[in-house]
Amino acid sequence: MVYLCAVYDDNGKDRRMTKETAPMKTPNRRFEISLLLLLALFWGSSYLFLKVAVAEIPPLTLIAARVGGAALFLLIVLRFRKERLPNEGRTWRMLGVQSFLNSIGAWTLLAWGQQHVDAGLASVLNSTSPIFVFLFTVLVTRHEAIGAAKVTGAVIGICGVTLIVGIDALQGLGASVAGQLACLLSAALYAGAAIYGRHFGHLGACATAAGTMLWGVAVLVPLALVFDRPWTLSPSLAAIAATAMLSIFCTGVALMLYFRLVRTLGSLGVASQAYMRAGFGVVLGMMFLGETMSFTVAAGLAAAILGVALINWRS
Repeated sequence: MVYLCAVYDDNGKDRRMTKETAPMKTPNRRFEISLLLLLALFWGSSYLFLKVAVAEIPPLTLIAARVGGAALFLLIVLRFRKERLPNEGRTWRMLGVQSFLNSIGAWTLLAWGQQHVDAGLASVLNSTSPIFVFLFTVLVTRHEAIGAAKVTGAVIGICGVTLIVGIDALQGLGASVAGQLACLLSAALYAGAAIYGRHFGHLGACATAAGTMLWGVAVLVPLALVFDRPWTLSPSLAAIAATAMLSIFCTGVALMLYFRLVRTLGSLGVASQAYMRAGFGVVLGMMFLGETMSFTVAAGLAAAILGVALINWRS
């Protein structure tokens, strides 16, 4: 492994940086926005693959297979790139926190909440993570500048998601408080992940993603073995293929993009992809499920795009 420079902390410990972990050059804004849209496409398409797979595979086993496949894929990428996982206990504890925020806790809360909340309302509530990033940044961390354009973009974006899903989705607001709070808390955990993820610049995107997924495997696979007994299942080839797509593209590749964008676009910038997920869901529904786009949905998609643009507009 080629080191670029030698850096030592206050205790004299070697903190030398590799090509992967060295500070990035000034990123090309258009390229990073393209990666943000690709991330939104991967996570937006996950709903389609989940719908196919969960019909034959129980949710807990499906999530365990998702993180397990993603972990295996990321370890192969690490080996190919001749990189290594961290060997410090403190870093692994931090990765455990990140894994809880980004996957274990957030996915479990959302899955539980969706049992009590309509899908449309759950989508709106779970798309509020940029709002939570804004609140956490202003009130607690203050780790990046939040201007009027970003605030406006956050508000316009959530309005766009509401239009895409449908105003009628808000009619159930307040009917099932516990389920709705679970969806909101899931969005808050995603926001916390976007902020906490900035601490892993010394690892690089692939190693960080692999570490979080290994934590997911350690927690979720034993639970799936105990409660679902997956060896008794006989999923179809379509369900297995959907699970593979979820693991490799919607989780493995997506997380590498995610942790890169945390460094280049910042917490609020990477969280803004939440607004585009619903839009890509509509487009994919039109392409593969024969759905149509109404004027309201088109207006919502335009508002979501405008919100993402304002959030990521260069100061």
